[in-house]
Amino acid sequence: MTEQEIRKVFSSFNDKKVLLIGDAMIDKYIWGEVNRMSPEAPVPVVEINKEEIRLGGSANCALNIKSLGASPILCTVIGDDINGSKFLKLMKDSDLLTDGVFVDDNRKTTVKTRVISEGKHQLRMDDEDIHPIKIEDQFINTVDSLLKDTSVIILQDYNKGVLTKKIIKTVISKAKKRGIPTIVDPKKDNFLEYQECDIFKPNLKEIKEGINIEFDESKDEELQKATSLLKEKINAKSILLTLSGKGICVNSENGFVHTPAYGGSVIDVSGAGDTVISVASLLLSTGVIPENISKISCLSGGIVCQKVGVVPIDKEELLSETIKIF
Repeated sequence: MTEQEIRKVFSSFNDKKVLLIGDAMIDKYIWGEVNRMSPEAPVPVVEINKEEIRLGGSANCALNIKSLGASPILCTVIGDDINGSKFLKLMKDSDLLTDGVFVDDNRKTTVKTRVISEGKHQLRMDDEDIHPIKIEDQFINTVDSLLKDTSVIILQDYNKGVLTKKIIKTVISKAKKRGIPTIVDPKKDNFLEYQECDIFKPNLKEIKEGINIEFDESKDEELQKATSLLKEKINAKSILLTLSGKGICVNSENGFVHTPAYGGSVIDVSGAGDTVISVASLLLSTGVIPENISKISCLSGGIVCQKVGVVPIDKEELLSETIKIF
């Protein structure tokens, strides 16, 4: 890609409407110090210094889409509880639309709480309901009403119950009829349900569990074989496999390409996966070829991994770094 082509692609992000469908949550962080062990059990006592809540899951993906200049609309289900109210306030404070957010009094709002001390996680606590949502038809009708002028659909699955088999099948079918590309960030439970999506983006753990396969990820021929098998099983146009510290590989109709990680970054941590799928979705919507989607997405994951905490990608930084690698 020439610099002019890259700038044109990035500029076009501003005209894109992205529909995000999946599990959203609150990420809560508790920072503190450990100076002693508990007399009640052999565990550290964390003296709390600071607490913070942030948008997590598919809502963090929406933040990344917004930071890239596009217009995200999140379709998810939260609980009719105090954490649901906090979630909606975080959305409002971030200037994110809530048209597709359902409040269900039969569910909890998912909250992941991480306790951090001495620069590392001491504990994570999950407060959630993970049973499939019961308002499938209402949810599908809302998604259908939001499809007009949609440039791309992201299906982001955290196994929390929003993406049921019926919703997955219906959304992909409706998207295909309208010519809207779909990109999937899967988890184990519904792994093979995303038939005929455009891009399927698992990580190493997910592909091994999802198709019950073991392979040596240090060998490109084995990566190609595994992604070809998955591509055939779900009839996807492209498989975009994130390889942690080894980058990203893509298997598409154009063949197999492995892009090493930039600067040795581990791109499956700290929300980097949300950045990767956000960037990939917008590149997909502009018609960028799979090899270049892999290359730029891998770069974006490397950039956010160099930041402290979970932060959305900076569009101008990604643009300037992208120009350097082409």
